[in-house]
Amino acid sequence: MSSSKIAITLESGMLAEVDALVKKRMFPNRSRAIQAAVEEKLNRLNRSLLAQECANLDPNFEKALAEEGLTEDLSEWPEY
Repeated sequence: MSSSKIAITLESGMLAEVDALVKKRMFPNRSRAIQAAVEEKLNRLNRSLLAQECANLDPNFEKALAEEGLTEDLSEWPEY
């Protein structure tokens, strides 16, 4: 995936924490540290949105949808 260069503003304390992570060699540079933080946050938001959407599902409707047509074809299923 291609990368784009951007400018951001961070509080000095937050930048000091990022620099400390780079100094400990947890990240090769500031850019990678911030990129990892943004990626992690986006993943969390996406999982949260998925969980919210799943909470909106009607379990009875989903079960009926999953079982739709199974009763008719049940005799055609092989026995195990």
